[in-house]
Amino acid sequence: MAPTAKRKRNYRKEYDEYHAKPVQKKRRAGRNAANSKLKPPKGKEVHHKNGNAQDNRRSNLAVISKRANRRMQPKRKPRRT
Repeated sequence: MAPTAKRKRNYRKEYDEYHAKPVQKKRRAGRNAANSKLKPPKGKEVHHKNGNAQDNRRSNLAVISKRANRRMQPKRKPRRT
């Protein structure tokens, strides 16, 4: 059996179809605002305690490790290929 060729990612298309959508821009702006408020050190991330990335009150933000933050994230549905 011949090895399968790895497809090259089309980053422009990926951005246009997903990251450029208004809801994604709003979410990214929320993450950026939280990061600029707390300025987490390398290896740490800002965690939104109530799960709402738009709620950037200091009382809702915590700096935790990347690993801990990933464990707290909601489970996502697998992508269909």
